[in-house]
Amino acid sequence: MPAQLNAVTDQINNVILGKAQQIRLSVACLLARGHLLIEDVPGVGKTTLAHAIAKSLGLKFQRVQFTSDLLPADILGVSIYNRDTGGFEFHPGPIFTNVVLADEVNRATPRAQSALLEAMEESQVTIEGETRPLPQPFFVIATQNPSHQIGTFPLPESQLDRFLMRIELGYPDAQAERALLNGTDRRDLLSTLPACLAPEELTRLQREAQKVHTSPALLDYLQAIVNYTRHSPDFEHGLSPRAALAMLHGARAWAYMDGRDHVTPEDLQTVLPAIVGHRLSPAGGPGAANRNELVDQLLQQVAIP
Repeated sequence: MPAQLNAVTDQINNVILGKAQQIRLSVACLLARGHLLIEDVPGVGKTTLAHAIAKSLGLKFQRVQFTSDLLPADILGVSIYNRDTGGFEFHPGPIFTNVVLADEVNRATPRAQSALLEAMEESQVTIEGETRPLPQPFFVIATQNPSHQIGTFPLPESQLDRFLMRIELGYPDAQAERALLNGTDRRDLLSTLPACLAPEELTRLQREAQKVHTSPALLDYLQAIVNYTRHSPDFEHGLSPRAALAMLHGARAWAYMDGRDHVTPEDLQTVLPAIVGHRLSPAGGPGAANRNELVDQLLQQVAIP
């Protein structure tokens, strides 16, 4: 792993204990120029992880608490009349930054959620007929609570598809939890974190990661996975071309973090659950396989060339 990325992951591991795989997936997601969705029950460190990522990567950061009364203008910004100039002046919203934390994104209405769609896809927003570019690099890190909890609105498929990866943190093991109980408060740790990268260094690493070689055989394997989901009766919908590109970019980022100049099938298999789990829905009603079982089925049924 490049020294700068190693420093980033080490620093985040000192804040979020016992979750090395999820932290590495998170860094790989941003290295692949993707947006990250963290889904889990309250209190397991979702927001803390997002803060630690932004600070460690040296990126400007804004947090938006998503609630049922949130409006698109609260995210994008609004024009306000200036009596001195006799005209309207645009006041940018919190989306005009490098990292936007959409905290508890599924507690806002679909109208407010939709304010993120153009930004996530095109790194720009259109407000009052004018298109405004967003700072680069630009990422959305969203947290969401399980859909069965009170006061949540399901994210539409079009928005889920814009997240390159979805991860779950889960509860810490006994050893990590004891270290958490005996250690410094996580909020105090966050305030002391130095930046391990400059934004221009991250941009350079992103370019290098996408130069990692992918062989024709590896692309055959990727296409076989995609085609399996499109023709198998177990899936409600197959994976889209955007999902295929996400798998490719994610696997390249993972290989780059391993210090290799080529992608292996194991790289693809490692990032696959985080990339396709939120994009696949089981066909059939109650009793159908859950998404984790569908991912396991993919890995078992599609042979490596």
